[in-house]
Amino acid sequence: MKSIVLVDTSILLNVLRVPSKSSDRDAVMTELEEHIRADSQLLLPMATVVETGNHIGQIGQSGAERRRCAVELAAVVRDAVTTQVPWVLVPLPDQDDLVALLDRFPDDATRGVGLGDVSIVDAWHRTCERFQGSQVTVWSLGTHLQGYDRAPRI
Repeated sequence: MKSIVLVDTSILLNVLRVPSKSSDRDAVMTELEEHIRADSQLLLPMATVVETGNHIGQIGQSGAERRRCAVELAAVVRDAVTTQVPWVLVPLPDQDDLVALLDRFPDDATRGVGLGDVSIVDAWHRTCERFQGSQVTVWSLGTHLQGYDRAPRI
């Protein structure tokens, strides 16, 4: 079965060439092509979309650069929703799961983990449960999310 990859904000920032946030773009684009060739299922969590949008809104350069990035983000998310190529949008958790995530969040925040990362890890756990026979990975440039990689269970 094909690999399932949850895409972190650090990856999407590079794909979109967000100024000061995309210094690893060449390596990210090479790995993205590898995932596409391998027919990996790329999942785009809503937390990644929101965090990326926040970074775009904070671009210190001209409004034209913010607009370029915003237009590209909108296109990526629209494609994820309408064609699911190359990503599939992962919706926010349902109300009960969100409450459980928020109950755990103070402990995570104490350890320096933000709510976006908490929700990505939560999506990773839910994906692991749902797709037991697939490798499930979080693709991130940040070391705090790189350890989330589960081999398929047979």
